[in-house]
Amino acid sequence: MVNKYFIKYRRYIVYMLVALVFASCKDQQKSSSFFVGAASQNINPDTGAFIAGDKNDRHFTGIHDSIFVKAMVVSNANNQIAILTFDCIGLLYPTLLDIRKEAALQIPSTSLNPANIMMASTHTHSGPDVVGIWGANQMTSGVDTQYMKRLVQNTVAVIVTALKNKQPATLHYAATTFGDEWVYNISEKGELDRSVSILQFKDVNGKSIATLTNFACHPTIMDGSNSLVSSDYVFGMYKQLNKTFGGENLFLQGSIGGWVQPEYEEKTFERAEKRGSELGVAVEKALKNSTADTETTIQFKSKVFNLPVTNIGFKQLSAAGIINRPIADSVSTEIAWFSIGTAQFVTHPGETVPAYSIQSKKLMNGKGPKFVIGLGMDALGYILKPTFFGTDTSIHHTGYLTGMSIGKDAGPILMNAIELLAKEK
Repeated sequence: MVNKYFIKYRRYIVYMLVALVFASCKDQQKSSSFFVGAASQNINPDTGAFIAGDKNDRHFTGIHDSIFVKAMVVSNANNQIAILTFDCIGLLYPTLLDIRKEAALQIPSTSLNPANIMMASTHTHSGPDVVGIWGANQMTSGVDTQYMKRLVQNTVAVIVTALKNKQPATLHYAATTFGDEWVYNISEKGELDRSVSILQFKDVNGKSIATLTNFACHPTIMDGSNSLVSSDYVFGMYKQLNKTFGGENLFLQGSIGGWVQPEYEEKTFERAEKRGSELGVAVEKALKNSTADTETTIQFKSKVFNLPVTNIGFKQLSAAGIINRPIADSVSTEIAWFSIGTAQFVTHPGETVPAYSIQSKKLMNGKGPKFVIGLGMDALGYILKPTFFGTDTSIHHTGYLTGMSIGKDAGPILMNAIELLAKEK
């Protein structure tokens, strides 16, 4: 009798079990602060590839430490975000669009809205040319198109893995300052944002799933003196935090325009690792007094807009195909403003001066940590204050900095776009 009734009603039993599992998952989603997953994969270029940063026609001869694409996905019952970091000099906006396009083909929109994928670059000068301007000479691109295709594919694979790794998580945040001894603004000495903003997501056993660290300084201790692949001082931070916390450790670059540099450091890997390790230790100390975030909302807003281009060099590089994106009298880019719990984030599409970081943080209301992500979504060179383009001789290195900027109006227009996005509901 039991077997007969089971066979008769087994379809309904299966339906009920599925419904119970779904309801349980929904309840678990509601009872947890967030669901978080993270993953990474090395993106090392081949030996012989062009090195980004410093002079043209420099080639890799090996690997000191692997460079990575790292992904963290965070969701609640209503929204989801993917945060990507790349150990490279600065990925351009068209690459983000390629990543989103490929993600849309491989990932259901119910799992991740491709528009909610945010990318940032650490700006190491010991990574491959992903822009084009460090080839054999000034008239040839240094980008390996096959490498870029693999990069997009590998990035989406890492996002997929991070989604598979999602688990209930709690959010903790902390803040500190760092870099007094070795980080300088060599253009405007008194203007610097030394803040370190930190988020850590922990699983139900209190172990780290992912830690995000936002700090501003060029990873260029090894710039021009090295032919090995490296994330520069960021490697030391990875190593330190991997040892202490495990999980994935993501470095989010800050506002490094106006030349926020490790200017007087010895050009050795030992020194680079030491500085990164010190940053990792500062993060660890700050997290000992972390705050548990009880807010569970996730919000994501973005804005596509045009910035004017007055630097003829950028237009010529685009026309010649050295930089593979349309650049004429203006260039299209994107910014994002998002929040996870009480933490707030805004992206800057290049190397912005510290003043714009400080200004952005003033637009962020609330008690939570504030993240300004330089080279976020794009890498449009230096985004400077209009005074850099004047005759003020107290601002050092203006000739080089303005030569690597799309123009003097980019900064004010960017900040206006950020302010409008911050107010948008």
